[in-house]
Amino acid sequence: MSSRVGSINGSNQNKKRGMVLPFVPLSITFDNIRYAVDMPQEMKAQGVAQDRLELLKGVSGAFRPGVLTALMGISGAGKTTLMDVLAGRKTGGYIEGAITISGYPKKQETFARIAGYCEQTDIHSPHVTVYESLQYSAWLRLPPEVDSSTREMFVEEVMELVELVPLKEALVGLPGVNGLSTEQRKRLTIAVELVANPSIIFMDEPTSGLDARAAAIVMRTVRNTVDTGRTVVCTIHQPSIDIFDAFDELFLLKRGGEEIYVGPLGRHSSHLIKYFEGIDGVNKIKDGYNPATWMLEVTSTGQEAALGVNFADVYKNSELYKRNKELIKESSKPIPGSSDIHFRSQYSQSFWTQCMACLWKQNWSYWRNPPYTAVRFLFTTVIALMFGTIFWDMGSKRGKEQDLFNAMGSMYAAILFIGVQNATSVQPVVSIERTVFYRERAAGMYSALPYAFGQVQI
Repeated sequence: MSSRVGSINGSNQNKKRGMVLPFVPLSITFDNIRYAVDMPQEMKAQGVAQDRLELLKGVSGAFRPGVLTALMGISGAGKTTLMDVLAGRKTGGYIEGAITISGYPKKQETFARIAGYCEQTDIHSPHVTVYESLQYSAWLRLPPEVDSSTREMFVEEVMELVELVPLKEALVGLPGVNGLSTEQRKRLTIAVELVANPSIIFMDEPTSGLDARAAAIVMRTVRNTVDTGRTVVCTIHQPSIDIFDAFDELFLLKRGGEEIYVGPLGRHSSHLIKYFEGIDGVNKIKDGYNPATWMLEVTSTGQEAALGVNFADVYKNSELYKRNKELIKESSKPIPGSSDIHFRSQYSQSFWTQCMACLWKQNWSYWRNPPYTAVRFLFTTVIALMFGTIFWDMGSKRGKEQDLFNAMGSMYAAILFIGVQNATSVQPVVSIERTVFYRERAAGMYSALPYAFGQVQI
């Protein structure tokens, strides 16, 4: 496996992959980011006086093009929280601090046009193929100036980049039931974001739930993505030695949302090891031991108490911190001659194109689902025959008041019966598609109205 993951690091830099469409390499810089939520009632009941619970305490850093950054820390350190704040995925809470994109203030309304976000759970419509999923994402997220032939070429190149070509015609399926494996779904998640041609990509735990071989394949995909010159940030939990080596830089958080190491890893994590071994009392790493595991062990809360040291304070008094502050200051200024990226609208495509795309995908999603569609047609036919037999010739009898009530009652019963049956049978289908809708809307593919139009028409 190590040779395969080693090929991640040794990617052919000269081979420009996925570059049919040019993109602007962008850095994302954040300074003194604080994020707090209202204090939970349970904690207030235990005697906590504060009104807010602070999850990030003045975090600063810069993520740059062509650099693969690992965002790490123990559970509860705020890895995903920081990523969500930077990506604008946090809808509640209180955010303070400055976020700049290549020196210009971040505009949240159009940020989804230049950024991709790969969620930890791989959410996709089950009844479309891999190629159709990518086509759909590219159709809605690439600018209208890109013609269909160029779009298809770009989709093909992205499929090569993430090694999905053999699975082109495979149905995505439901996780753990049918269709793609966990690792293939993870690569599809990355590809769906890549076909939007983003400059910045956030990945939340891309290797979670994967065995060593599958994780190596996914990380090779991630490395290929970085080598196109994009800015890629991954949260990662307990990586193997080989996977940890694939990263260029580390952003390490401690519990409570404070950074304790932000900087380059070095060959075989040499810079990281040198930094922590330079702190008095920290145990030296054993030969062959995983630097990622060692790093989390020596910076744990128990170790801090035993050594009587605060790693956040040690970092803030280090040369590394000063260098990072200089880098942040430098990255927060626009490059001379550059201009801010401006978009006329929040969405790439017009309202009409959004409607057509949603209708196209919903059409495939329903027609490739025989357990739903065939049963619905069969049930409607059976109910029509049954009610037709029971209420035969009732409409022609209009002599008495009771005859009128009978005719109205028959219509009421038929509509109620078919309506309730259709409503109950569509619920499982809609519940799956609803989670997909949340992901796609957050990615800036479309507004809610075109999606509703597609659902109602089908």
